[in-house]
Amino acid sequence: MKNIRFVSDKKLAIGCLIGFALLVCVGVAHAQLWQPAPTFPGQGAGTAILRTNGTVMVEEVTGPASQGGTPTGSWYVLIPDSFGSYGSGSWEQLLSLPSGYAPLYFASAVLPDGRVIVEGGEYNLGIQDETTLGAIYSTSGKWSSVKAPSGWSRIGDAPSVVLPDGTFMMGACCSYQEALLDAKNLTWSATGSGKEDPNSEEGWTLLPNGKVLTIDTQNGTASELYNPSTGTWSNAGNLKVPITYDCGNSQFVPEIGPAVLRPDGTVLATGANGNNAIYNSKTGTWSKGPIFPPNSSHGENGIADGPAALLPNGHVLVMASPINPCYTPPSNFFSFDGKNFDAVPEPPNAPEEASFDGRMVELPTGHILFTDGTQDVEIYEPVGSPASSWAPTIKSYPKTITRTDKYTISGTQFNGLSQGAAYGDDAQSASNFPVVRVTNNATGHITYATTSNFSTMGVATGKTVVSADFTFYFGTDTGASTLEVVTNGIASKSVNVTVE
Repeated sequence: MKNIRFVSDKKLAIGCLIGFALLVCVGVAHAQLWQPAPTFPGQGAGTAILRTNGTVMVEEVTGPASQGGTPTGSWYVLIPDSFGSYGSGSWEQLLSLPSGYAPLYFASAVLPDGRVIVEGGEYNLGIQDETTLGAIYSTSGKWSSVKAPSGWSRIGDAPSVVLPDGTFMMGACCSYQEALLDAKNLTWSATGSGKEDPNSEEGWTLLPNGKVLTIDTQNGTASELYNPSTGTWSNAGNLKVPITYDCGNSQFVPEIGPAVLRPDGTVLATGANGNNAIYNSKTGTWSKGPIFPPNSSHGENGIADGPAALLPNGHVLVMASPINPCYTPPSNFFSFDGKNFDAVPEPPNAPEEASFDGRMVELPTGHILFTDGTQDVEIYEPVGSPASSWAPTIKSYPKTITRTDKYTISGTQFNGLSQGAAYGDDAQSASNFPVVRVTNNATGHITYATTSNFSTMGVATGKTVVSADFTFYFGTDTGASTLEVVTNGIASKSVNVTVE
């Protein structure tokens, strides 16, 4: 739990390199990798969730959490422009959550039918109460309440995951309780027997074999695997190095950073204490990872809650900040290439923020949308390209598309090789689902379909043929076009279609 809410040592100094008569500042580097999105129209941009139609839902908050920001219950949506750019897109306000529900640090997911679910919250309406409230956002743009699982007194900052069969699984923040959602009837059933420690502060990572990995926060260096077939947990081995940290307060449940599956099948499990570990999902073994480079003026870096995102080139972008003490600025950004953490330029507000202020979500463009509780929403533009074998492939599709009609498309790797982005425990923003976009040959206009009815929500499905339904809206340009399937910013080869 994020028990500390203060800011100290706000240093705004920007390092510059002076060589001969040349002055090159970090601000120039920012312009090379970070580009501002349109200014957020609300008070501040919080958790962001990619929808299946290519738009991004963003929760409104009153400011960064480290500076006392709280949610308002309002949500906005970022819509890419007619050429697919989010950097020059536009904002629209959505309907607010049901009255009395405005959560901070909560479970969230996109369901296979395209709806978005939000559950629990460590804080609600600015009060720490580990709320059991929840809501689901329909494809028609309305919120409706979801009752908590029977017998649950707290949901709070809960871990959650969508299992390969499309079932939403959630854990109570502060107990061993876990449940599966029947999304049609919005009813719950218990699962998760055999868990060795409570769910508090833990995150869940979906693996290629369909199981779910978690790192125990209250059980030394142990890890566990959830098997959806049996509904049980089993030991997944010792991490070799401790990565959880109570931030010097034995009354705190130890924190942890996000754990992200990479294309090679390894999981980067980031630590709150500066250490990191690597899980090989093919061999089921752990190894010690590199430590975070220290902050030049504040010492050791860690991720006592914070975001990470898999880049199209297979690297992992992470946001870290000082851990002595925890929850303090400035933050640093690193790219993990499988062996090392390399420093990358930070967005403009990094000097004033701790890692837990940040949120990341992967865009269909291959860029990363970053929010931090302010009106300044930034887009990270990574370098490098994905391997061709990582891309989705289209096997079957309609050659002629009538707008507003529903079609089925099939192929391989529609769900990508990873869930994509992650956070320490809550604030899930997985995007392991197919996004369908069409580009008109004459106008160059790009339109995203609404996808649904995914045959699987598993990752790294290889040569298995999977499918999804899609529908383009009436405003889509007609005529000769090309169509692609995109997952986590990696696009398939395009196919020719005609839109009527």
